[in-house]
Amino acid sequence: MSIHIDGKKGDVASTVLMPGDPLRAKWIAETYLENVKCYSKIRGMLGFTGEYNGNKVSVQGSGMGIPSSLIYYHELINEFDVNKIIRLGTAGSYQPHVKLKDLVIAISASTNSSINNIIFSGMHYSPTASFDLAVKASTYAKNNKIKAIEGNVLSSDVYYEASPETYKKWAAYGVLCVEMETAGLYTIAAKHQIEALALLTISDSLVTGEICSAKERESTFNEMVEVALQLI
Repeated sequence: MSIHIDGKKGDVASTVLMPGDPLRAKWIAETYLENVKCYSKIRGMLGFTGEYNGNKVSVQGSGMGIPSSLIYYHELINEFDVNKIIRLGTAGSYQPHVKLKDLVIAISASTNSSINNIIFSGMHYSPTASFDLAVKASTYAKNNKIKAIEGNVLSSDVYYEASPETYKKWAAYGVLCVEMETAGLYTIAAKHQIEALALLTISDSLVTGEICSAKERESTFNEMVEVALQLI
């Protein structure tokens, strides 16, 4: 029985697109899918199922951070037999060449979370994307003239760092940007042997101080969704 997601098996597709923001989930479903039905409203974390080019696909909000998103990943996998999760998120750039609204394909996810240290008793696990999904996403982006940057991202438990200089340590080692969920997704996907990929749109830059509006975060970033829909 699912505690945080309403509905029954069959209500959720085997492939789920997962933004953190439930209003972005609503926007994606209403903008891109046909025959849309809302299957869950528990705690305002909206979930929808519809069709894209005849293929059944769901869109489910996850909330912010690894602890929140892991609740939804776990229940989708174990209660609804989901076997492919594509995170659609926003991120803050750590690099001068990673610009506002650029698309980042997260190949791997560093983290300052202790979640995997607990699982692996202090040893360091390296959460990694599903190779086939990453290649498909990268190839589609290049073939359709969508700027995509592939590499390592940081999944942080801290949204507001104590020091504005903290990001420079990660940037020096090539980390492209910061977000809050991908390391959790890649870890649970590996455990259950399902496919997973995080596609991230740069919504702000720690390098330049630029930032997208709340409305832009909720209802733009079309290229990220376009790429994700090719992976279902």
